[in-house]
Amino acid sequence: MKRINVKNSMTGLVLPLLSLRGESGPCGEFPDIASLARLARHWNMNVVQLLPLNDSGWQTSPYSALSAFALNPVYLRISDLPELRGAAVAPRVGPAASADAAHEGKAAHDAAGLAARFSNEKQVPYAAILEAKLEILGNLWKALRSSKSGARLLVEVEAWAAANPWVKAYSCFVELKAKFGGKPWWEWPDHGAVDDAAIEALWNDPELAEGARFRAWAQMRAEAQFAAACAEARALGVDLMGDIPILLNADSADVWHLRRFFDTERAAGAPPDMYSRYGQNWGFPLYRWDELERAGYSFWKDRLAVADRFYTMYRIDHVLGFFRIWAIGKREADGFLGHFQPEFAISYPELAALGFDAGRIRWLSKPHVSGGAAAGAFSGLPEGIRAELAAALLERIGGEDLYLFSRAVAGGADIAEIVRKRAGESAGASRCVDGLLAWWRNRTFLEIAPGQFIPTWEYRSTAAWQSLSDPERGALEALIARKKGESLDLWEKTGRKILKALTACVPMQACAEDLGAVPPCVPAVLGELGIPGLRVLRWFRDWGGEGQPYVRLSEYPEDTVACMSVHDSTNLRQWWSEEADRARLWPMLRGELAAREALLAPHAGHRAAAAAAAEPSADLDPDGALLLLRAFACARSRCVVYPLQDLLAASAQYREEDRAAERINVPGTTAPSNWLYRMKPAIGQLLEDEILAARLSSIAALRDVHGPDAPRG
Repeated sequence: MKRINVKNSMTGLVLPLLSLRGESGPCGEFPDIASLARLARHWNMNVVQLLPLNDSGWQTSPYSALSAFALNPVYLRISDLPELRGAAVAPRVGPAASADAAHEGKAAHDAAGLAARFSNEKQVPYAAILEAKLEILGNLWKALRSSKSGARLLVEVEAWAAANPWVKAYSCFVELKAKFGGKPWWEWPDHGAVDDAAIEALWNDPELAEGARFRAWAQMRAEAQFAAACAEARALGVDLMGDIPILLNADSADVWHLRRFFDTERAAGAPPDMYSRYGQNWGFPLYRWDELERAGYSFWKDRLAVADRFYTMYRIDHVLGFFRIWAIGKREADGFLGHFQPEFAISYPELAALGFDAGRIRWLSKPHVSGGAAAGAFSGLPEGIRAELAAALLERIGGEDLYLFSRAVAGGADIAEIVRKRAGESAGASRCVDGLLAWWRNRTFLEIAPGQFIPTWEYRSTAAWQSLSDPERGALEALIARKKGESLDLWEKTGRKILKALTACVPMQACAEDLGAVPPCVPAVLGELGIPGLRVLRWFRDWGGEGQPYVRLSEYPEDTVACMSVHDSTNLRQWWSEEADRARLWPMLRGELAAREALLAPHAGHRAAAAAAAEPSADLDPDGALLLLRAFACARSRCVVYPLQDLLAASAQYREEDRAAERINVPGTTAPSNWLYRMKPAIGQLLEDEILAARLSSIAALRDVHGPDAPRG
C-alpha cells in the first residue's frame, strides 16, 4: 500500500504507543491507534508515526526486541478479544452459569480492573502491566483449552502458525527463555543452537507445546487488533508510519534461530561524537550481509511484508547501517575502538612498503604502556593488589620498562572485569580502570584481522603517531586518504544494492533516519531511490559555514521528513530552555513564519503577526510553544511530524510541570525513567477539547498552501 496523502503536504504526530493514556486500558493499546488517527484528524493532521511495537519482553526499550516480527502483548486489549465478546464484566457464578461463562467473565472483570489499578501512576508501570496482562491471558487460555471450544481454537492457532512460520521460533524461544530463568540463549544448558527441524521438534515437544501455542494465540489476536485499528486509521485518511529498527537484540528469537545471518562476535554502535566522547556500544550483533544476499534478503523481505499489513509508510532506523556500520569487538566497553564495516583496510605489505618493519607496525597497532604510566594507574590500590593486577593485565617487552596488555585482555570490558574482580568497586579501582582504558585506546591503528589495519578515530593524537617523522606521517596520511576514498565508493554500492532490493519488495513508502556522520553518498542514494531522509531542526545546520547557521526552513529539501525533536533527544521545552541557540534561531523562525502568514493572509484571513512577535521566553510558556510549532510548520519538507509531548507543550492544562518528565529516552543511560513517559491527559480528553484543537489545527493550516516556499504535491 502506498501512502494515502502522497499528493498533499503531510503533518502529523509521533509517540510510543505505550505513552498513551488510552480509551480503556492501563497504557496505550492496539485499538487506541484508531483513536490516535481520530485525534490527528481533529487537529487537521494526516500522519501518525509510531515507535516500534515489537515484543521486547521485560525490557522497556522498543528497540530491544525479542523478535523482528512478534508484537508486544502489553498492547493487547483483553476486553476486545473475540473469546470475551458478550462476557459479563462481573464473573457469573453459581448453578446457572456455565464454566466457560464464569472463566470469560473473570477475564473480562480482571482486564477491566487494570486501567483503574494503574491510572494514578505518573509513569507507565510497564513490568507490572505486562505481568498482569500475561497472567490474565494465560488463565484465559487454560480455560479456553479445557472448554468445549478448545479443540476448534487449537485448529485456528495451528492454521495461523502455518501461515506465519516465524511464530513457531518466537513462541519456542519465549517458552525456553522462561524455562531457563530468563537467561540469554547462549547460557541455556541445551537448545542453544537450532535449525528449522529443531524448531518444529520444539513446537511439538509435549513440555513446550501448550505454552508455545498460547504465545501464538496471543500473537494471532494482537495482529487482528492491530490490523483492525490500522484499517480504521486509513479509512479516516490518516497515514500510519511504522518504525523498522535495523538491528536486533542478540538475545532474540531471530538471532537464536537464524544464526547464519548474524555476526555475534562483534557489536554495532557509533563512533565518538560531540555527545559521546568514547562512542556508543549498542550491543546488537551485526548482519552477515553476504549470507543475507545469498538468501535473497529473505529475512528482511519477510520483515517488511509483515509491516506492510499495517503501515502505509515506514521509517528505516539508522539507515546509515545499510551503507556501513560501526563495528566493535564484543569485549569492548564502549565504541571508541571500532571501525566501519565494510571498509578497505591497510595491509601489512602496504605498511612495509612505506618502510615500517614488524616492530614499528606493532608500535603503531598495539598500546605500549610505560612502567611509570602503569604505576600511576595502580597507585590508588594496595601494594599486593597492584602486583596481582600488573601480572594479570600486562606483559613486559624484553628488558625494557615497557609493557603490552596481556592476552587475557581482548577489550576494555576485560580490563574493567579483571580490576574489579580483584579491587572491588572502590574509587581507586575506578581510577585504575579509567587510566588503563586510556592506554588501551591509545593506538594509531586497529588490527581488525591478521595483517589488516584501520586507523583509529583519533589516530593523530596517539603517542605512536606523535613519535613519527613528518615524512612518515605524510605517507601514512596519503595511504589513509586513498583507502577512505575507496571505502566511500564501496559504501555507495553496498547501500544502493541493499536498499534497492528491500524498498522494491513492498509498496509501503520508505523513509530514512539518516542522522550521524553521513557520508556524501547517502543522500544521493536515498534521493535516487525516492526515500525521504530526516531533518531535525536543532541539528540541520551548515556545520561548515561561519557560525554554523541553521538551514532556513524554506531551504529544507522537499522530499524529507522534518521534526523538532526525536525520542532520543530533549523535548521542545527542554531544548529551548537549556540548549537552543535562541539568539540565532529565533530571527530565522520569525522571518519564515511571517512570510508564510503573509502568503496566507489574502486566502484564509490569517494575519501576519509573526513579524511583531516577541521571542518566546526561556521557560517556553504555552503561547511561546505554539509560536515555535507554527513556525516549524513552514518547513519545505513534504512531511512534518511533532512528538506528542511537544504538541501538548502548547497547553497549560496538559503539559507536565517538570519539562524533563516529558523526555522519552536518554541514550547511553539506564535511567529508570527511560521509555516510560506517560502523557498527562487521556486521549478522550484531547478528542473533546475544541479549544486545543483550534490552536493545533493552525499548525497544519500553515502547510496547506502553495506559495514559493511551500511543499507541493
